[in-house]
Amino acid sequence: MRQYIRLRGERVDISKKTWIMGILNVTPDSFSDGGKYDSIDRAIMQAKDMIASGVDIIDIGGESTRPGYTPVSTEEEIARVVPVVQAIRQISDVYLSIDTFKSETAKAALAAGADMINDIWGLKYDAKIAEVCKQYDCPLIIMHNRTNPEYKELIDDVKRDLIESINIAKAHGLSDEHIIVDPGIGFQKTKSENLHVLKGMAFLKDLGYPILLGTSRKSVIHYATNRPVNERDEATAATTAYGIMHGADFVRVHNVDMTKRIIEMMDVLVGKGEVVNG
Repeated sequence: MRQYIRLRGERVDISKKTWIMGILNVTPDSFSDGGKYDSIDRAIMQAKDMIASGVDIIDIGGESTRPGYTPVSTEEEIARVVPVVQAIRQISDVYLSIDTFKSETAKAALAAGADMINDIWGLKYDAKIAEVCKQYDCPLIIMHNRTNPEYKELIDDVKRDLIESINIAKAHGLSDEHIIVDPGIGFQKTKSENLHVLKGMAFLKDLGYPILLGTSRKSVIHYATNRPVNERDEATAATTAYGIMHGADFVRVHNVDMTKRIIEMMDVLVGKGEVVNG
């Protein structure tokens, strides 16, 4: 089945391959790479490395969302992400996503040259993000999250929460081709609940929207493997392969090079890719 999203004013077919979203945290305190890329020069070097490795989208984050993170002001978040967007735009036309739940940050970044917004609160923190995405005719990633981490029926509740967010998006004028859904692995779920949602992620296909999966180096991997953050890329690769088998259209990762090599094979196996030496 063909699926399309709106990118740069065009209707883009995303069905032909699994898209790689590379993580670029320009923060001092992200759980995996905090402080590594919080200068323009280091951020650009990392962006260049990801582009060379075959990234499709770079997701720029100016505020850590790890458990127990310290919130930053909108002004500080904008000051972190906009210069990075502008600097990358000087060297590449790679698609850029902004990991934010604040409409003012979203608008500033899109005006600076970003292409899409990744909202970890699924419009339930600041619904005006939908209006900004409508204005810029760009995709919005709606991630599952909630303030109350108590579930009656986990999968049904996650699905219901996402439908609520989708309805908010549509009420603000977004079309189906503006919406991508994310099950929110690592957000307001216990480690066992994260694993349960991941294992059962095929339910997301019932919603009818493109699916983004973000598991890279997260605690669910520690839960399953007891590996520290710097030893989780192989297990992340396993979740990536599993996600592609169960409907993921986008995968959000730290290690782009490894992911690219995995996707080349997985896309052939699931019917997206072509055999190179056939």
